[in-house]
Amino acid sequence: MSLYRNIVWFVKGMLEYTRSGFENNSKSFAAKDLDVSMVGRSLMITGANSGIGKATAMAIAKKGGTVHIICRNKERADRARDEIISASGNSEVYVHVLDLSESKRVWEFAEAFKREHTSLNVLINNAGCMEHQREINSDGMEKNFATNTLGVYILTKCLMPLLEKSRDPRVITVSSGGMLVQQLNAGDLQTERAPFDSTMVYAQNKRQQVVMTGFWAKENPSIHFSAMHPGWADTPAVATAMPQFYQMMGDRLRTAEQGADTVVWLAMSNAASAFPSGLFFQDRKPVSAHLPLAWTHSSQHEVKVFMRRLENLAVSVKPLETAVTS
Repeated sequence: MSLYRNIVWFVKGMLEYTRSGFENNSKSFAAKDLDVSMVGRSLMITGANSGIGKATAMAIAKKGGTVHIICRNKERADRARDEIISASGNSEVYVHVLDLSESKRVWEFAEAFKREHTSLNVLINNAGCMEHQREINSDGMEKNFATNTLGVYILTKCLMPLLEKSRDPRVITVSSGGMLVQQLNAGDLQTERAPFDSTMVYAQNKRQQVVMTGFWAKENPSIHFSAMHPGWADTPAVATAMPQFYQMMGDRLRTAEQGADTVVWLAMSNAASAFPSGLFFQDRKPVSAHLPLAWTHSSQHEVKVFMRRLENLAVSVKPLETAVTS
């Protein structure tokens, strides 16, 4: 019976991830939730030169927010910035070039940003990658883990002091429904022992993001943390990482704007921050981060072991000058 319930729940969830799922769910959205001004508020969005990140940056810029877009490629980032400024009429859009897979550079960037800016109201961890072969970065870290998990950990932890002294601080992490089939595996964070399956590695990274979100919410009550699933969206990242899936889904994929809707809602609305910190959202609603009767829950001990290992890895790549001054 439990297997049947899981299959029914999973199939129902798959349908909700599509464009028609969004169109159906959006009928219950309250338009007034996004009837807010972001003037005077500063937001950072990683992976913002295309797809969901760019759509989020565009929506926030149109509301008057100061937007810091973090991208690997300066040319594409500058082009995105110009398009956002042109469409929004808001010139407060700033480009920062950073590859989140380079762990040491994430430390350096975050520490410099803290020194140069007096506030940051919202951090949106959107950037992600799915390398199909096991690759190692210059710090000796597996690239998917370095980008999707360790990069998020370092950036978020380093910027927490800046967030804490800002008004109504929020951290939003763009996860994925793929994590529903994964239980946290703190014993093989970089896929050194298990066979390398990029789809499962990505799903494990996304589970790790949700676990981090819940842990941080308990440890840092002054900041509102949330994770979310954007559904299946028509983005360059999906087309590149999963070309067969992309072609099969076609126009059933959500638009980038539909995928970004809950990110924008979590970043801007009072309705979102009224929910408890640490929840997992889909289409503006908190949803379970586990299938019914699933085996994917983790004990408090397992979570603490995971977070301790993340901290040790983060410290191991921290530049010496950063370690001294922070």
